[in-house]
Amino acid sequence: MNQVSGFGQFCPVAMAAEVVCSRWTPLILRELLCGSTRFNDLRRGVPRMSPTLLSKRLKELEQAGVVETRPTGQPGIVEYHLTEAGQDLRPIVMSLGTWGQRWVETHSSLKNLDPSLLMWDMRRNLNLTPMPPQRATIQFHYPELPAARQFYWLVIDKGEVDVCYFDPGHEVDLFVECSLRTMTAIWMGLASVQAELDAGRLDLSGDKVLARSMQQWLGLSPFAKEKNRRAA
Repeated sequence: MNQVSGFGQFCPVAMAAEVVCSRWTPLILRELLCGSTRFNDLRRGVPRMSPTLLSKRLKELEQAGVVETRPTGQPGIVEYHLTEAGQDLRPIVMSLGTWGQRWVETHSSLKNLDPSLLMWDMRRNLNLTPMPPQRATIQFHYPELPAARQFYWLVIDKGEVDVCYFDPGHEVDLFVECSLRTMTAIWMGLASVQAELDAGRLDLSGDKVLARSMQQWLGLSPFAKEKNRRAA
């Protein structure tokens, strides 16, 4: 790391902060801890970060011994993996998320809405247990967004989940329509599927089994179980 812009203190807190507290770095670590290893997948987890800055941060983390690159066998393409030092950061990153869920005011957290990040997060945390054995396609519609960003699809097939930003051409099994704020609140554990259905803010049509089990297969954010204490 650049010592000129560092804290200039011998304290381990200061030295650790120089590695992990630069802008975007905690979110890159979150993505790596969630299993993303390819550059493009990391970009999908931090969609507002420029590719140039992402590449710079990954190089900094590699120099710090937190990340290592591994060849994929494809020319010019590598995978990024956390080293032992990087894996040691898991409880720190998870604790940041837990603190944020507990103590950041709910209105503030729900003003930072991002459909691409929400769908990417949902994709990797989906609970496949209640899913049918055959391929299932779920279409999400956020009608208040610009036309080009209103529709997303989750495709579940043979234990794999993919998120599509363009119509994959499959028959849709379940249609989900609500505002992005409503789905984000459900995902974060700030609301429930049934409560939003009862309030008329969520509409489900199609496969009745998928509709009834949505709260179960949605999986929710890993921090959803934490109750917000700021409101209390």
